[in-house]
Amino acid sequence: MVVQTPSRQYSIEEYFAHEETAEQRSEYRNGEIVPMTGGSINHNQIIINLIIALGLALREQDYRVYTSDLRLWIPRYREYTYPDVLIIKDEAIFQQGRTDTVINPSIIFEVLSKSTSSRDRGDKFTYYRSIPDFQEYILIDQYQIHIEHFSKTSEGNWLFKESDDEDGVLTLASANCQIPHRQIYQRVNFESQPE
Repeated sequence: MVVQTPSRQYSIEEYFAHEETAEQRSEYRNGEIVPMTGGSINHNQIIINLIIALGLALREQDYRVYTSDLRLWIPRYREYTYPDVLIIKDEAIFQQGRTDTVINPSIIFEVLSKSTSSRDRGDKFTYYRSIPDFQEYILIDQYQIHIEHFSKTSEGNWLFKESDDEDGVLTLASANCQIPHRQIYQRVNFESQPE
């Protein structure tokens, strides 16, 4: 018989103390500190492409684009996470007492990896939907051209679209901008991915 040892529960204060001295970032999941895995070269290239394309597309609008260096607090689920890319309408609203943790993203992008895709599609999307300002969620495959796009309707329902079209265009309705798939996947080499 195998006996499961319960994982240690950490306070939020302990999590922040850990983050200040840790060599790599960790997420906080309702009392558990979970180290983040490193990204591949394709993962990194897609994030760079998104930052450039979104920065240009939104430069005349009241939206700000941030990378995974900015932490997100989801109070309902007691979760701190680092989305790959997030967009905030108007000004960032910080968690009380913090200047490095926001609570009001409008749009979140996650670049899928083998180790994170289930969580990005499951729990994370559930948690993100509890954020009042959250309007669109985009999942980008790093192993092939494939984009999944969820958008919130005025009635509070979520619509789903997906595309494998290299010549397709991602339309962010809430931010009134379009990003061609070719820009998202520019310089991404699918053949360089490990099996």
